[in-house]
Amino acid sequence: MQAKTLKRSAAAVAVAVALSAGYVAGHRNVAPPEVIAPAQAAMMPAEAAAKTGVPDFSGLVETYGPAVVNISAKHVVKNVAQRGGGNAGQLPIDPSDPFYQFYKHFFGGMPGGPGAGGDDQPDAPSASLGSGFIVSSDGYILTNAHVVDGANVVTVKLTDKREFKAKVVGADKQSDVAVLKIDAGNLPTVKIGDPRQSKVGQWVVAIGSPYGFDNTVTSGIISAKSRSLPNENYTPFIQTDVPVNPGNSGGPLFNLQGEVIGINSMIYSQTGGFQGLSFAIPINEAIKVKDDLVTTGHVSRGRLGVAVQSMNQTLAESFGMKTPQGALVSSVDASGPAAKAGLQPGDVILSVNGTPVADSADLPSQVAGLKPGTVANVQVWRDKATKDLKVTIGALSDAKAASAETPAQDQGRLGVAVRPLTPQEKSGTSLTHGLLVQQADGPAASAGVQPGDVILAVNGNPVTSVDQLKQMVKKAGNSIALLIQRDDAQIFVPVDLG
Repeated sequence: MQAKTLKRSAAAVAVAVALSAGYVAGHRNVAPPEVIAPAQAAMMPAEAAAKTGVPDFSGLVETYGPAVVNISAKHVVKNVAQRGGGNAGQLPIDPSDPFYQFYKHFFGGMPGGPGAGGDDQPDAPSASLGSGFIVSSDGYILTNAHVVDGANVVTVKLTDKREFKAKVVGADKQSDVAVLKIDAGNLPTVKIGDPRQSKVGQWVVAIGSPYGFDNTVTSGIISAKSRSLPNENYTPFIQTDVPVNPGNSGGPLFNLQGEVIGINSMIYSQTGGFQGLSFAIPINEAIKVKDDLVTTGHVSRGRLGVAVQSMNQTLAESFGMKTPQGALVSSVDASGPAAKAGLQPGDVILSVNGTPVADSADLPSQVAGLKPGTVANVQVWRDKATKDLKVTIGALSDAKAASAETPAQDQGRLGVAVRPLTPQEKSGTSLTHGLLVQQADGPAASAGVQPGDVILAVNGNPVTSVDQLKQMVKKAGNSIALLIQRDDAQIFVPVDLG
């Protein structure tokens, strides 16, 4: 069985032709066709559905399709054989790339790959194909950062066949958003919507260039919102079942009012093709990035300085909460904004500036969206009551805004052999207290506690001795939450005492 993977949906194709000199000037000298005003405004899908009961996407495509562009990003690939070794004459090959399997099946390999040439091949360009859409009539275009990453030449093709050389104004890899600029005016544009008003189950439409087929229209529904993906901490993705394939990257996701609510960015696939799981960057997040890139050249993000994990029923009961909610703080950066404001391990962050934190996955994007230097009101659950704290948001650099950690298994009952830390162990780990786990058995082992872990607290109360741990466990209810130090991280481990 092949492993399921998250793939950026730009199509990568190797080509062995030289760039035409005619492109160097900036764009082809193709006059735009005469525009004839329609007799009446095109009907948006929502209007069509209201009248007929069935959404008709033709009005949306007619009105906003011309604002969707095809993007070709070319990279000059060096022939390594001419540079002194390794894989003579081959272009870089990634077996996970969907086009690798395509060419392997039909042609025996990637163009420029094994069997495609000898040691004397000249430097050749490779191209990644993607999509984008025009957001201002003077030529600003949004796409994905991975579409243009490392490109030497970026070409934008409009539906009227005009082609322009594009300048990459800026690209933000963390959000996977890039801004392009072409030298043109009076261009068709899309209408920007509010993804926060969209609902799961509503129809959406994607326009893009899957596998290089320009302005392909596909439709589906919103499957989920605020979806957190591995290594994508700062983007609450919109999940859809819209057919999205390599080349759709950077294209717009429309609602039934004809408004763009997202940028198609990623697919979840075993084969590199459509599997009914596609993900789009909410357009409000992308516009913030675009504005920062255009005005300052970089993106500023807020930082809280905590590591958090998800709540579950066992942890909620341990902290006296009726239902699992919020983000459980497992560790606090001693020099970060959260520590200065008084946040502690064991606090459960319930809201930021009045916006609820439903799960730990919500917190990183909420914090990253705050402007550094602003004062945020953070509501936490501590000692079975809510508490409001004022936090001056820091600036995110290489540190994480608020990292989500995976909690250990939450099974079983407590059963550990422990001893106090020696002075040498305390100095070596910078810990001031804790009990070293020498053996984990029964419930503790089932809950994920391991020999070598250091138990720091029970239900948020520091543990300094073996007798204190015994008393805390004895007085606890049906479950407890152990704060443990493992390697360089702190996590809460919920244990069901039965």
